[in-house]
Amino acid sequence: MGEITSLFAHKVARQVSPGVETGDALKSLGLQPDEPVDSSQMVASHAYYDFFADLARRDPDGLTLPLRVGASMRCDDYGAFGFAWKTATTLAGSYERAEQFGRRLTTVSSYTVEHVQDGAFLHLHRAGDRHLGLRLSNEATIASVAAISHEVSETPFVPRAVYFRHDAPGRTDAHESHFGCAVHFGADRDALLVSAERLKAKNRLSDKGLSAYFDRRLKEELAGKAREEALDEQVRQVVAQQLSDGVPTLSGVAEALGMGARTLQRRLADEGQSFQSAVDAARRELSRQLLRETDYSLAEIAFLTGFAEQSGFTRAFKRWSGQTPRSYRLTAQ
Repeated sequence: MGEITSLFAHKVARQVSPGVETGDALKSLGLQPDEPVDSSQMVASHAYYDFFADLARRDPDGLTLPLRVGASMRCDDYGAFGFAWKTATTLAGSYERAEQFGRRLTTVSSYTVEHVQDGAFLHLHRAGDRHLGLRLSNEATIASVAAISHEVSETPFVPRAVYFRHDAPGRTDAHESHFGCAVHFGADRDALLVSAERLKAKNRLSDKGLSAYFDRRLKEELAGKAREEALDEQVRQVVAQQLSDGVPTLSGVAEALGMGARTLQRRLADEGQSFQSAVDAARRELSRQLLRETDYSLAEIAFLTGFAEQSGFTRAFKRWSGQTPRSYRLTAQ
């Protein structure tokens, strides 16, 4: 089961329009409205998505709720992760920390940096059906990245463009005004595009010594989290989050888990598992979920589970399940 820090739930509740009841929604997550926020306290991801969607429906300005949530985020809210972010030498260094330590805040999403001509994409990877709660969460996450990028920058931060996989939520003027750039919905990614000049600019509070210290702390925290759950389950979660960009590599998954590739191989072997078996399990579980819970075409599901062709997906699914994807969908409904 995926988890998300309860910090985000409290932030959502605090950004809802005045007069909208939020206490009952927080209590449904096992949280008390007036309790101190503990970012290490986690809530189930599916419950968080339902919570976010519920409050957006209650809010008369629900369309901009995720933007307000993102804008409210500050580096200090994220604990050691936030300190590592703001003490990095440059914004590029901050984004590298998102790649390395994003799992400190959630087990259901991760980040990667893709360098392109004159800039880079910071990609958000989050698997699952694009229901309202997940769409809102993705918008809030991208908005929060923009907010803390602005916080550490010596000059106003404006991305070159913003991308969301889901369709536009009605009008888009509020999103374009918020980000200060073109916002592309129905895209092939969830991402910020940032200029090379901005990435190279020095952060306001850059400090190599402090940054290294918080890097060590985050690695220790991730190691502690890793010991709390079976390694093959962690690998499956990371793989599932990244499959729509192709089958993840051993080294990429190991880095997301805060360890070396050889260490990951050895620890999986100690559990009687292999990296390939974990990848197959992630693809199998995600494909079954998408067939049961969405109306995506088989070609779309093939893409989302890392297959270049629908025929390859069909052969693999039949090997896993003893029936074709179409037959499985019919019997599961």
